[in-house]
Amino acid sequence: MADTIFDKIIRREIPADIVYEDDDVLAFRDLNPQAPVHVLFVPKQSIATLDGAVAADAELLGKLLLAAAAYARREGHADQGYRTVINCNEYGGQTVFHLHLHLLAGRQMHWPPG
Repeated sequence: MADTIFDKIIRREIPADIVYEDDDVLAFRDLNPQAPVHVLFVPKQSIATLDGAVAADAELLGKLLLAAAAYARREGHADQGYRTVINCNEYGGQTVFHLHLHLLAGRQMHWPPG
């Protein structure tokens, strides 16, 4: 698997505004935010896409979701709400091929996004 910018952030080779970390997940502010709060949650174990995840990854994927929810609660976004998004492959809008979850909050979300 190719080394991505997220792998470099996890190894602290590239600086990032890290807002959450545990043994399995790292979260940092997006450099191109699409909402007042836009945080990327990245598993430290590299999985290229959601489509590439297997049954053995279920616990890690659960930890990713729970970390995002805990962060949203801690930062006071749970009551008004927030959006979580996982893009998959080119047509899904994925640009970095290391699975990651976007947490968006701080404004009313609309569908379709925009």
